[in-house]
Amino acid sequence: MILIDTGPLVAFFDASDDYHHLCLGTLKDVRQPLATTWAVLTEAFYLLGFSWKAQDNLWEFVMRGGLEIMHLDARLCKRCRALMKKYRDLPMDLADGTLVAVAEGNKIEKIFTLDHKDFNIYRPANGKCFKILPTLL
Repeated sequence: MILIDTGPLVAFFDASDDYHHLCLGTLKDVRQPLATTWAVLTEAFYLLGFSWKAQDNLWEFVMRGGLEIMHLDARLCKRCRALMKKYRDLPMDLADGTLVAVAEGNKIEKIFTLDHKDFNIYRPANGKCFKILPTLL
């Protein structure tokens, strides 16, 4: 499974986004299921707010099973809060915190994000670096 962040979701559905083609090309090569959190989806819908059609296309992607929405139980919420405190200097936002907590809780190593700067800093509890898609030039 690969966790997907806000940036690629916005890029998929906004043809004017600088990373639109890169993210679509990367998506075509992905052979594992995608998952995300409600915090990430909320952020993506907000950023796509300039276009009802773009938001509806994201809904269609979700409804057709393009990605799984991961649940955060009380334990993962507590971990998300601890991560946001740990990385408050960046700062880590709620969406990123949920992704790292879910990654830890489900032993997921791959993140599809355009936020390489932060995800190269974040470390799950096992201390390993995330494998980040796509490769940015």
